[in-house]
Amino acid sequence: MASEKGASCGDEFRHFDLVSDVLDHHYSKSNQSGKEMQSFANVNGPVQRKIMKEWKILETDLPDSIYVRAYETRIDLLRAVIIGAAGTPYHDGLFFFDIVFPSDYPDHPPRVYYHAHGLRLNPNLYANGKVCLSLINTWSGSKPEKWTPTKSTILQLLVSIQGLVLNEKPYFNEPGTRASQNKMTPNTIKRFMAYNDSVFLLSCKTMLNLLNNPPKHFESFVADHFKRRAEHILAALGAYRNGRCLVGHYTRDGPSPSKPYKVSTDYKESLDKFSAALEGAFNKIGKAAPISNSEAAQNGSQAKIASARTEAKIASSSSAKPQPVSGKPKSSKQKGVWKKFISALASIFK
Repeated sequence: MASEKGASCGDEFRHFDLVSDVLDHHYSKSNQSGKEMQSFANVNGPVQRKIMKEWKILETDLPDSIYVRAYETRIDLLRAVIIGAAGTPYHDGLFFFDIVFPSDYPDHPPRVYYHAHGLRLNPNLYANGKVCLSLINTWSGSKPEKWTPTKSTILQLLVSIQGLVLNEKPYFNEPGTRASQNKMTPNTIKRFMAYNDSVFLLSCKTMLNLLNNPPKHFESFVADHFKRRAEHILAALGAYRNGRCLVGHYTRDGPSPSKPYKVSTDYKESLDKFSAALEGAFNKIGKAAPISNSEAAQNGSQAKIASARTEAKIASSSSAKPQPVSGKPKSSKQKGVWKKFISALASIFK
């Protein structure tokens, strides 16, 4: 399975593979004491057996949007990349994480470092690379949310980062804002939408950083990813600039609003700046090979579902029970909630 080139097999970039060179890994200097090294070297020891089980899970169960590299000479290290999901301000972006197992794994959770490039694009992901997450005991949480040695896995960790951290409304990841999510006033809506706008710009800056300096063993993956998605990314930038859709909700064949959303002059200028910079970077890696029609359709469906889910959650914030994501609300109370939401939203885009 392993090859120094990485993790490629012909033209296919495997979701899980082995590589050897660890020099650029954030945790390459970790676990260097004799006792720590012995715990990983012991073939019959509990640490190596558990890590081998983790490898097996990653080899067979990773979702399409997550890729992982393990290291032949350092079984205590992993590197993962998560593709930002459609329907979020992280769409089409790449987000890299370095992971290290402790010498008493799984008694204690792994440590995780985010390749932030000095940017804070999520309340859980710090500019210095720190990842705040209950699952790895770097944030408070109830017992079920914390690391459980007999149950928790690396796959669970990666899927949690993708679904709970890189989500459609990251503004509400900050504990001090969670209460306001249940009372969506016009000011609250403005704040979380402004946060999404800012996050998207930081995601674009991250794209540029990765194109200029891709992480080792992922060079071909980064280039191919952006070759295929360049057209979609640039089209999204144009759509957001012209107010055709809200940030995170671009789809190639998506409907346009009857009246364009209001976009500030400063934000238009920022989008123009990143559009020009990304187009130049895309040209350097070669002609874009657009994503297929089936992939575009799938992305569009995901974005529409995410958009509907967002509106339904906002509209049902005063009720404990989930409400329909499409169609007219049935109860008079639900109708009132929807009218309140539409009214608040309309006041923003006058």
